[in-house]
Amino acid sequence: MHPSRAKAVESLLEAYRSGYFPMGDNRTRGPIKWLNPDPRAIIPLDTAHIPRRVMDRVRSGKFLVTTDQAFVEVMRACAAPRPPPGEQHSWIDERIIEAYAALHEAGHAHSIEAWLGDGPSRTLVGGLYGVHIGAAFFAESKFHHAAKGGTDASKVCLAHLFLHLQRRGFELLDVQFWNPHLEQFGVIEIPQPQYLARLTSAIAKSVPWQPFDGSAKHAAID
Repeated sequence: MHPSRAKAVESLLEAYRSGYFPMGDNRTRGPIKWLNPDPRAIIPLDTAHIPRRVMDRVRSGKFLVTTDQAFVEVMRACAAPRPPPGEQHSWIDERIIEAYAALHEAGHAHSIEAWLGDGPSRTLVGGLYGVHIGAAFFAESKFHHAAKGGTDASKVCLAHLFLHLQRRGFELLDVQFWNPHLEQFGVIEIPQPQYLARLTSAIAKSVPWQPFDGSAKHAAID
């Protein structure tokens, strides 16, 4: 890795270890904002809830679910404008994509992808990505392409993320901000000092990302 990219990776990791994360602006290319919200939204992995409808979709096997096979493609899909009335402008600009691509290259950022079909002709219809340090995962963004048959694809990826983090022994799933969509999965808000204590404990541990099981056979949690 080029020294400048390696330096950028270490700067990003240090920010996450301190509770901060960046947000850009693909409209103005203004200064990168560094946020450390109080309260902080997390999904406790011991109480995370996967709605039955989503579990039924996971078990159906409609989507082929993989990890780290299309990281940059997932980021670019997350950065694309949402159909109205969704957000038309994203905080994921080219600077953010380049920085997280370097994190991914260094093994500190991962994607989960949902595909329709298999082999060279498969179509990416949903996904999510985030940052991994120790036993903590910081979920950044997700997407789905309903027009391509990807209805519920991002929810299926989120379900696989929960199951994967639980199996691997992760302790912290940070989702940054509360929103109504995440409420169905058990999101809570905690004060910043409590978050930082959980963060310090989680990043002190070593938990590998792999292996990853993208099949439906393990999906037995309601």
